[in-house]
Order: sequence, then structure tokens, then C-alpha cells
Amino acid sequence: MLNDIREILLSEEEIDRLTTDLAERIDRDYADRNKRLLLLGILKGSVVFLADLMKKIKRPVEIDFMKVSSYQNGTTTTGKINIILDLHRSDLSQLDILVVEDIIDSGKTLSYLIDYLKLNGARSVKTCTLLDKPSRRQVDFSPDYCGAEIPDHFVVGYGLDFAELYRTLPFVGILKPEVYEK
Repeated sequence: MLNDIREILLSEEEIDRLTTDLAERIDRDYADRNKRLLLLGILKGSVVFLADLMKKIKRPVEIDFMKVSSYQNGTTTTGKINIILDLHRSDLSQLDILVVEDIIDSGKTLSYLIDYLKLNGARSVKTCTLLDKPSRRQVDFSPDYCGAEIPDHFVVGYGLDFAELYRTLPFVGILKPEVYEK
């Protein structure tokens, strides 16, 4: 798998620093411990990032997951949002939800999810992403918390995949085009 990586974009150490910084910001912004904070991970890509992030957040948090897709194959988005695994909770009105995502490209999925969760009664909804590719944005959307803005490259590792591979790499790397353009 390492032979498929053109270059390392974010090392393990850089990712550790980014998650620490994000956790500190989240702790500051959600300092009221009487409020309930739910970290809502978007499966599957956010799992590694969510696990590291939640260990560094000092305030009490709850976690839950949704599985949402807008991709028809490994590289192109359909633009249609499919909720594969929904969030079924009766206490949404008591929750401040922080949607945790691995990467934001078009922005359509998170934009849709924010509206969806608010419509279903969430007290507040914000977003946190490890990586942001604003050059690929198709809707007016900016994450509330962002680890790093990256250029428009196909990246894998640290939860990010191509055809379900590369998620276990401890860094974020740029995948060689010949791997995904087959």
C-alpha cells in the first residue's frame, strides 16, 4: 500500500497536533458542562479521527453515528444524499450536536445533514472536519472546526479510503493517480 502513496500530506505528528488543537477549541466553545454535547461521527471515514478527537476533549461527550453517502463509486459524487444509517434518538432537543467528518469536498452532505438534524429537533448543530477542500465546494458551506485546508488531491489514510483500502495508514497521503484512474 505504501507504494501507492505519492507523498505524505499530513504526518502522524501533524495529525496529533491538529486533533489536540481542535479538542482545545471545542472544550472552550462548549465550556458549559450542563449542556449535552453529542459527537456525531459520519461512518466510515470519521472513525479514526473521532476516536482520537474524543480522547482529547476534556468535557463530557456522548457519541453516536450516522452513515451517509453521496458517492456512486470511489471517486465521483452523485449529488444525491443517501442516509444509510440514521440517528434515532428521542432526546435531540436536549443535544448540541457536533458532526465529525473526515473530509469535506463539495459540502453538500454536511449542508444537508445540518438542515436534517435541525429539522429533527437538535438544539444546535455544528461541524468539525479533519480536512477541508474548499476548492471543490459546490454549496456555500464552511465547517465550524477545521484541522487543515488541503489542495485538490485524492487523499487516503487515517480513516480515508479508496475502495475500502488505505484507511489504516497512520498518516494522510496523496494517492498516485494511476491507482484510482484504472
